[in-house]
Amino acid sequence: MTPSPHLRPGLIALAATFAVDQAFKVFMLQIVGITTGQVITVAPVLDLVMAWNYGVSFGLFQQDSLFGQWALVLFKVAAVALIGWWLWRAESTLTALALGLIAGGAVGNGLDRVLYGAVADFFAFHITTATWQFQWYVFNLADVGIVAGVGLLLYESLFGGRPDASKSA
Repeated sequence: MTPSPHLRPGLIALAATFAVDQAFKVFMLQIVGITTGQVITVAPVLDLVMAWNYGVSFGLFQQDSLFGQWALVLFKVAAVALIGWWLWRAESTLTALALGLIAGGAVGNGLDRVLYGAVADFFAFHITTATWQFQWYVFNLADVGIVAGVGLLLYESLFGGRPDASKSA
């Protein structure tokens, strides 16, 4: 089967997402030297906080055992393989870009799990007033790529549309 004509933008999105995510993690861990629990305030609503995620999205399914960690790695490999197959067959550039963002994020987080046994998360959005407080989950740039990719897929499925098959008959 021949690859999609939209494959290249998807592969570029994959490589860019992976590279930016990993470069930021190396910068924070090696150059800044941020330690677990350390907080660096960037703005009144944004902190950089070193947090290790031993689970999946939003810290679900925490895995402390070596078997559990490698099970999550294998799950990521299977997911990326499926996304890669979909990317190979992408019917639009927007689909390819979305899948590239998702795959790049998954590969970035998967590499963390292989290298560190957990995923390195840094960004903590929060709002605090005298009577109310909101804190979002701590996340990383790979997560941003994944969420952006899912958002693009949803956008395309709701508004992008494909040519109506009945009109081409």
